[in-house]
Amino acid sequence: MTDTALRLADVATVGTPIGPFTTIVDSDGAVLASGWTGDPTTLTGLVHATLRPAGLRQRDSLGAVTKAVLDYHAGDLTAIAAVPVRQRSGEFLIHAWEILRKVPAGEPVTYTEFAGLSGRPAATRAAANACARNSAALFVPCHRVLRIGGALGGFRWGLEAKAWLLAHES
Repeated sequence: MTDTALRLADVATVGTPIGPFTTIVDSDGAVLASGWTGDPTTLTGLVHATLRPAGLRQRDSLGAVTKAVLDYHAGDLTAIAAVPVRQRSGEFLIHAWEILRKVPAGEPVTYTEFAGLSGRPAATRAAANACARNSAALFVPCHRVLRIGGALGGFRWGLEAKAWLLAHES
């Protein structure tokens, strides 16, 4: 039996101005997946297979993680910065997710700019793929990446949510 088979994670859902927000955290408090849904099963499939928990423990709160979610939505745009995140993939995606965490609130970038910040200026599609494969929405703020000309582009949690987040951060 592998360590992964024994892994349990904690999950909590809180209300936000744009709907329920659910977060799944590993035993050490690192975010494995999060997003604007009330259904944790929507999130478990986003977690890399080597990190995916065997089960979830429902909690009312995840302590500092839940506080960061509520504080962010209440106006403290820096509240999410210190929350640890754990995602796995190839080297470029992991690096791109780290770069996304450094894009300041209120200063969105284009997919092309994001590709450049990630060290591969010609890899706009790879940069867009990093946003699409991000399992830790909000904590890895892929909503801060736009199409050239300012069009929203895509967002797993809906364009209304992305527009709200960008307006909240401006």
